[in-house]
Amino acid sequence: MPTLDWIGKKAVVNHHREVPYRLVHCNGERSAGDPDAENLLVQGDNLEALKALLPYYAGKVKCIYIDPPYNTGNEGWVYNDNVASPEIKAWLGKVVGKEAEDLSRHDKWLCMMYPRLRLLREFLREDGIICVSIDDAEVHHMRILLDEVFGGSNFIASLAVQKRYSRENRGDIGDAHEYVLIFARNYSLAKGTFNRVPLDEKSAAVYKNPNDDPRGRWRGIPLTAQAGHATKEQFYEITAPGGKTFTPPPGRCWGVSKATFERYLEEGRIYFGKNNNSQPNLIRYLSEVDGLVPWTWWPHQDAGHTDEAKKEVMAFGFDGEFDTPKPIRLIRRLLQITTNPGDLVLDSFAGSGTTGHAVLDLNKQGEGNRQFILVEMDKKIAPEITSERLRRVINGYDKGGDPEKPVEALGGGFRYCHLGTPLFNEFGDIDEAVIFPDLAAHVFFSETGAPLPKKVDGSTPLIGSHKDKIVYLLFSPAEQGFPREAAGNVLTPDALAYLPAAPEGFEGERVVYAEGCTVSPERLKAEGVVFKQIPYQIEGA
Repeated sequence: MPTLDWIGKKAVVNHHREVPYRLVHCNGERSAGDPDAENLLVQGDNLEALKALLPYYAGKVKCIYIDPPYNTGNEGWVYNDNVASPEIKAWLGKVVGKEAEDLSRHDKWLCMMYPRLRLLREFLREDGIICVSIDDAEVHHMRILLDEVFGGSNFIASLAVQKRYSRENRGDIGDAHEYVLIFARNYSLAKGTFNRVPLDEKSAAVYKNPNDDPRGRWRGIPLTAQAGHATKEQFYEITAPGGKTFTPPPGRCWGVSKATFERYLEEGRIYFGKNNNSQPNLIRYLSEVDGLVPWTWWPHQDAGHTDEAKKEVMAFGFDGEFDTPKPIRLIRRLLQITTNPGDLVLDSFAGSGTTGHAVLDLNKQGEGNRQFILVEMDKKIAPEITSERLRRVINGYDKGGDPEKPVEALGGGFRYCHLGTPLFNEFGDIDEAVIFPDLAAHVFFSETGAPLPKKVDGSTPLIGSHKDKIVYLLFSPAEQGFPREAAGNVLTPDALAYLPAAPEGFEGERVVYAEGCTVSPERLKAEGVVFKQIPYQIEGA
């Protein structure tokens, strides 16, 4: 498969593994609504935030939507990584150039995007989907990046989204659309999980009721089909009520067997035209149509446009903060076709919070209880715009601040979080701020590749099981400074004896994380226990 190369790629290929795991702290004052709604807004660099959230949400997200910087040369994006490479530091620190000939801005953008895409992939369920908004400035590079990270065989579609409905009489050719690139983590599992888009009245206009059918509006569907794989039961003569006979044209067959046709005829599902002497059509009722299969052209009538999106943001008093926000209709439509009630949605370039707004709107409309995780790195935008928008749509607000234009509350809630200290300090030791649940979540993920099945509080060293492993953690941070045996941070013969037993018939490994071990290798083997020392044998330490 063709791959893309750029200056600095070697330094960032594995950079996502080097990002430290940080603690995540919630701020109750900046949170809003129901705290148990399981929605998060995290303020912090999205690379570090994704790494911090990974132990909790790996493999749980159904749809990722991101609207990353388009790198047009006219924007001042701030997603700069302090990558530990002299080569990268030398040019990542430069201001993004506006000149079209200055290709260093493309290198810089690619280095920013690559490790983030690598981490985002780990959040997706096996049938998960990622949707990436982009325009002509980087769509060619983004497509190849996604091919490399997700695999070319997992490409699903490139949507052309109309962003402008009026012409601009400038330039050589008017810029009227953007793209949404859609990939699956595993297309063989994601295939068939897409929902149809709702049928609007314009699309439904072809359904009429010329014969006053009591079952309502309908349309005629041609009854013939390609004869390539037809059976002999699909070749027969049909006689219309008016006496005219019909057989399939050359190279075609009837779309149903004779027995099925006769059943449809008995049910009144065959239409022979106003004179009862035309070629038969199958009647399909509007009430039977559950929507339309989405296609790759999304006009502004279906998915909104830039002016609409700006007005949506201005309704909150955020005029001028965002040049190119996305309309709620676009995100809502993407989520309608890629997710179902109960699914988790992730947006790591949250901006004004449109994705969270769209999720809350879908929930209010009765389309189930989806949850969201948003990440916004800007220290001003996250608390003053993203969270404020979510707060207002949750609680209700006055449009444009006008009390004569109240907007109904959508309900729900979210927790506002920020990144804390790394789990491990500069010496590789566990940081003093780390508590049992923090370390347990990280240990379990590093050992199994899966998030903790449920919350733990340290009342038992058993933190969870996954497939052929049971994982234990001996860690008492409050008692640091005491002898290890006294603090309970060492796997002693007595501690081994009191470990919660494995289920009957379990034949996998029992993995125990602790600061030390005084049990002989022979006894560990006999008990089916593997000891791993904290912090040296914890991945990411």
